[in-house]
Amino acid sequence: MKSPLYDWHVAADAKLADFGGWDMPIEYSKGISPDFPGGVLAEHLAVRERVGLFDVSHLGKMSVKGAGARDFVNSILTNDLAKISNGSAQYNLLCNPQGGVIDDLIVYQIAEDDIFIIPNAANCADVVAVFAAKAPTTIEVKNLHESYGVLAIQGPLTHSVMTKLGLHLELDYMAFTKLRIPGHESLGEVIICRTGYTGEAGYELLPQWGAALDLWKILVAQVSAVGGRVCGLGSRDTLRTEMGYPLHGHELSLDISPLQASAGWAVALDKVNFEGKNALAAEKQVGVKRISRPLLCSDRGIPRAGMSVLNSDGEVIGEVTSGTFSPTLKTGIALALINPEYKVGSEVTIDVRGRASTATVVKLPFVESRVR
Repeated sequence: MKSPLYDWHVAADAKLADFGGWDMPIEYSKGISPDFPGGVLAEHLAVRERVGLFDVSHLGKMSVKGAGARDFVNSILTNDLAKISNGSAQYNLLCNPQGGVIDDLIVYQIAEDDIFIIPNAANCADVVAVFAAKAPTTIEVKNLHESYGVLAIQGPLTHSVMTKLGLHLELDYMAFTKLRIPGHESLGEVIICRTGYTGEAGYELLPQWGAALDLWKILVAQVSAVGGRVCGLGSRDTLRTEMGYPLHGHELSLDISPLQASAGWAVALDKVNFEGKNALAAEKQVGVKRISRPLLCSDRGIPRAGMSVLNSDGEVIGEVTSGTFSPTLKTGIALALINPEYKVGSEVTIDVRGRASTATVVKLPFVESRVR
């Protein structure tokens, strides 16, 4: 499948790869001009130091509408929508009865009878199917995957770029609005939310699918004017790993519960019910047998998903779920599912292709978060 910006990415000589069934840009080797060459490292640092622009239109979109829509959604997902109000978004999880994670997603509460949801690209159809199968006749569930583009602008200069667009927004983190961009009203209404996946201040803009390319070009011009860059999903992955944000299929899966993924803060066990509640309550009572921990390498080793984590006796105590070189810290970092007895300060080793790389269990995030 292709983003509404696919042809633009091809023309920009982006390196494309399959991502959840979508042909998406991983990096732009040539950047946006000869003076600003690209690549994952340059794109990563642009977001940390200035501003970056991502096409994440592959993300799923769906709506749940009708009387009682919010309560219906709340009866299925792990977090508690009663904690937010209209115009707010919330991180959430959809679990199966065994407590495994079908997907993690963002829920936008437009109104109590109008809920908009952003699942992951590869899981959108499955999430829609779960809701559709459980919905009463008064509630309509729609798959809107190709109805909206998703453009993420992230970095310390984000607010400056938005102001130059005539958008003087005063949105709290995880709040959203719908509006028309001054001077570009023909693009139609755009959903703008103070969210992101990088740990930096930013927004995610959701234009109608057919307006996404025009809005993208406007944003590219503004981002370029302040020395920012267009960025691919390669840098998005290094940025989110520095924050310790989970990626479905790595830190979360049908075999990895929210409690194991250290996402228990998004599980409201005090709610009356939700999918997987009994299994998660039982797991919490007995304690998890493995848990996601952040590991900071102290040598030149670069951990990758699937590598074994060992204790000082050489015993395997877990496995890396995500690993990379941190462009900010200039060292290897990882998220790993390990024995919960290894806490902050514990020394471990990672088997990096047959060589033992020393690492320490640390606190998240690896790099200071500036989302607010």
